[in-house]
Amino acid sequence: MEFNWARSHAYGAARVASPVTVDEARELVAGTDRVRALGTRHSFTGIADTTGLLLSTAALPMDLVLDQAARTVTVGGGARYGEVAVELDARGWALATMASLPHISVAGAVGTGTHGSGDRTGSLAAGVRAVEIIGPDGALRRVSRGEPDFAGSVVALGALGVVTRVTLDVEPSYVVRQAVYRDLPWSLVETDFDALTGAAYSVSLFVDWDTDRIAQVWLKSRGTLPAELFGVAAAGEPVHMLAGGSTEAVTGQQGAPGPWHERLPHFRLAFTPSRGEELQTEYLVPRAAVQDAFAALRPLGPRIASVLQISEIRTVAADDLWLSPAYGTDVVGIHFTWVKDADRVYALLPDLEAALLPLGARPHWGKCFATTDVAGSYPRMADFRALRARADPTGKFGNAMVDELLNP
Repeated sequence: MEFNWARSHAYGAARVASPVTVDEARELVAGTDRVRALGTRHSFTGIADTTGLLLSTAALPMDLVLDQAARTVTVGGGARYGEVAVELDARGWALATMASLPHISVAGAVGTGTHGSGDRTGSLAAGVRAVEIIGPDGALRRVSRGEPDFAGSVVALGALGVVTRVTLDVEPSYVVRQAVYRDLPWSLVETDFDALTGAAYSVSLFVDWDTDRIAQVWLKSRGTLPAELFGVAAAGEPVHMLAGGSTEAVTGQQGAPGPWHERLPHFRLAFTPSRGEELQTEYLVPRAAVQDAFAALRPLGPRIASVLQISEIRTVAADDLWLSPAYGTDVVGIHFTWVKDADRVYALLPDLEAALLPLGARPHWGKCFATTDVAGSYPRMADFRALRARADPTGKFGNAMVDELLNP
């Protein structure tokens, strides 16, 4: 039996295939009635599952192609961000952002709207210049930024086909410094939220919702770092956001300069990220409503804390991608890393959603959520349905979860 990364979902596919060439992948798609692409298995639900063929992209070649004049890099969709970053940096180039885990595949991350952090930084999908997709008949098509279907083809949940190649924006390599500040008052979130999230290029707040403290603030700067943050000095030793977590697994701190790809993620590629034994949930809340969101969550603090390992608050800039949780508005990601207890977590989710969804929150597509009523929060959903009907008229790339979310 095949499982996802956290072993929280057992895949129900009839078979799993791992093609080593794009032509082999094309033949598999063309000859199968139901297909879903499978990357690094970091989704926490059945959103990547199928009753037919799971087509793993992990063995497809990365085949990195750098176009310095166009400022782009093109890679295999199954390549992991951390591996792409190492090769890209060796050639003097960089990405604008990375997620907290460098272990995730490029196509899977952009296809679900995964993100890093930064007031002026978009999600990973916002940095996509083009995608190459295997359609239901096995034919390849390329969709590039500026073309009519592009905004619907990046964050697409795998519903348009198997993404084999992704072209990303790049910029010259840069250095990042990271520091952690511990035990700040929660009141700063209410009175100085913009100052907190604007304190560096990338900012993460770690909280537990059941105290009046911010446990940790992680600042990642492309320039200098403050010696103090609201009167709190930077930690003088490495810090893990999870109690008891090995600091060997986290990226360099204490203000030491390092390559962008060794600071923007929270975790080192060579180590198991977070704890592995966990569930995750995230809601992307319009930034304009974030104080209402905080106020609605605080009374739920004791219940949240009872199944929580840690919660992280990050910011993401708006984009124009139809199914992106940041479509049309700057958002604040409120992320929950839960203990691995599905019954207790899913019992809590409806109350979290009762607090957040009326504020315009959108759940992260690849993480745990309870609602199936998400279509109404995406203004371009009708356009995406029309695109899907043209790209995959028989629903080869759908599954029960995707079909319910997109066509309630």
